[in-house]
Amino acid sequence: MRNIFLFIRRYFNFILFLLLQVISIYFIVHYSRYHHAAFGNMSNQLTGRVNSQYSKVEQYFHLKKTNDSLIKANEKLYNTLKQNFELPDTVSKSVVDSIRIDSLLQFRKYQFLHARVVSNSVSTQNNYIILSRGRSQQMKEGMGIVDPNNAVVGIITEVTDDYSVVMSMLHKDSRISGKLLKGGETGTLNWDGKEPNLVTLTNIPKSARIAKGDSIITSGFSTTFPKGMLIGRVEGVYTESSSNYYKVKFHTAANFYNLQYVYAIYNEHQEPVNKIIDKLNKQH
Repeated sequence: MRNIFLFIRRYFNFILFLLLQVISIYFIVHYSRYHHAAFGNMSNQLTGRVNSQYSKVEQYFHLKKTNDSLIKANEKLYNTLKQNFELPDTVSKSVVDSIRIDSLLQFRKYQFLHARVVSNSVSTQNNYIILSRGRSQQMKEGMGIVDPNNAVVGIITEVTDDYSVVMSMLHKDSRISGKLLKGGETGTLNWDGKEPNLVTLTNIPKSARIAKGDSIITSGFSTTFPKGMLIGRVEGVYTESSSNYYKVKFHTAANFYNLQYVYAIYNEHQEPVNKIIDKLNKQH
């Protein structure tokens, strides 16, 4: 308390000056229409700026909630895309169940399930991604994984009740079928373990016309990915003297350095098709 009185005594003149200034400003603003309007305008601008900055700060702290809601919204939108449905062959199936509430359910082929990335590696030869969604949330082995931009990421190889392990495209044992968008030539993707985000497309015949920047997409020849999903863009074409094929280097469309959310692709027809393939393999 003594220090407070000493402070007031020491700066009494300055404090009195500030007090008189405030009183004079109050009288000027209160009794002058011009100054009242000018002060009101200035205070509104100041209040608006403060509120704007506060809103930005508040929005920053709600980014996670906003991001989660966008991920769920994207999942719903992906599940309504035309290519996720396949009409039945009317030659072999002429009876359609009309009792279903949603008439599109009987035609659905692909369904997208969002998942959060909890672990990701890019610096080893065998890179894996772990997702916080497992068997209890509809995840299965063999499901394809894409990023929020529908770019190919990898394939699920192992599933627990609450987590899934994805073999990244940046894995030396990864073999995904891809094709050139322009020419339609099909090859196999593989990674040499050297440069992240730079993968090779092999078995492309030398008759193919390839240019830097051409798109590489999924071929649709497997039950893992729908046809036409972007895999990457051509960086360079190299000739193998000992074969009749090109070695095509391309940059992956997915950025493996900052994966936070991905989508798993559930193919309604995957199990029956795989059973047929397994049966044929056993016969031969």
